[in-house]
Amino acid sequence: MNRPHTPVSWSTAATRMLTLLALLAALVGVPAAAAHPAHAATTFKVIAFYDGTYDAAHISFDHEANAWFPQQGPANGYTYTSTTDWSQLNTANLANYQVVMFLDDYPHTAAQQSAFQTYMTNGGGFIGFHVSAWNSDSSDWPWYHNTFLGTGVFETNSWGPTSETLKIEDRTHPATAGLPATITSPVSEWYSWQNDLRQNPSIDILASMDPSTFPIGTDPNQTWYSGYYPIVWTNRNYKMVYNNFGHNAMDYSTNTTLSYTFAGAQQDQLVLQELRWAAGQSGTVTPPPTGAAGPIHSGYAGKCVDVAGASSANGAAVQLYDCNGTGAQSWTVASDGSLQALGKCMDVTAAGTANGTKVQLYDCNGSGAQKWHASGGTLVNDNSGRCLDATGPSSANGTRLQIWDCSGSTNQQWTLPS
Repeated sequence: MNRPHTPVSWSTAATRMLTLLALLAALVGVPAAAAHPAHAATTFKVIAFYDGTYDAAHISFDHEANAWFPQQGPANGYTYTSTTDWSQLNTANLANYQVVMFLDDYPHTAAQQSAFQTYMTNGGGFIGFHVSAWNSDSSDWPWYHNTFLGTGVFETNSWGPTSETLKIEDRTHPATAGLPATITSPVSEWYSWQNDLRQNPSIDILASMDPSTFPIGTDPNQTWYSGYYPIVWTNRNYKMVYNNFGHNAMDYSTNTTLSYTFAGAQQDQLVLQELRWAAGQSGTVTPPPTGAAGPIHSGYAGKCVDVAGASSANGAAVQLYDCNGTGAQSWTVASDGSLQALGKCMDVTAAGTANGTKVQLYDCNGSGAQKWHASGGTLVNDNSGRCLDATGPSSANGTRLQIWDCSGSTNQQWTLPS
């Protein structure tokens, strides 16, 4: 006679299953806890396309973006690749990336346009900036200008570049999480468009010009005195955000950058949250530290602290040079005590502590070799306790900076931006 089946309680079954998993783990030499490993931090990949050939203000933004985004990557879970080779905008290559950026243009060949449209239709992520939407004839890519961005053709721009107050229109979107009702956007030139994006049911405007910010511009003939101007928006049918900023102020006569786009904590937070959302990740991020930005003046002959060749490569020499207002001499005094230029930190080579150890540019890593504090006009390195010093002593262009016992002498006197 068959015995009646006796149900096993859920708790009993679960206990048996856990015991079995533990035994199996022991047999293969794996700790039982590994049967349910914790989720590792997800890393997503970003590729940014740009030209870098038209308008010094756009080229300056390209250089800034290509230094800033890699610097923010480790803390925000992504890797960043940039390229001027638009042929890489193809289906096979795009499959390797979760987010595509256009920094200063958009693709113009049918094959590249088709690959990007397919990528977005299939759930890819996109972040665009400023001139990547500019066009005088939307017929060269109607889907992009009219459907995807919703702008139609370019209509007007403000001039000159100005910092403005932005109203956060949609505070429920993951990209705007944790932001106040208004934020300050660093200096940019601003665009307006043929189409009223408010009338497009597919468009969600995340930020616009706040009424308090008018007038916008410095040239009376190109100043906006009133009106509605969307600045950041998304198309609800795609994982995309367009930002109507990305034009640094310039002294065109000397090709000198006068402002930086990634110089406002709240706007930086917005951009990083856009990026994470476009990659399928969400959550409030802590904005990167920002502080005063500008030249560090030497007590020697009015010279400035300069990155040789304006290079952002690890190991680039930090030196004295005639003050010229370029990005290679624009240092951010960060809240963690680091001094940052070109997206990297002033660093004591190999974390050395000996007199004569040279100072270089290097990826920011939070170590004491990259932290400095002001003391009586000197800059003291936290790791070594020694002062930033012009070798020689010399005030000649190209004089390397090093650490040395603090003496208070002229070659150790520095004035930080304020």
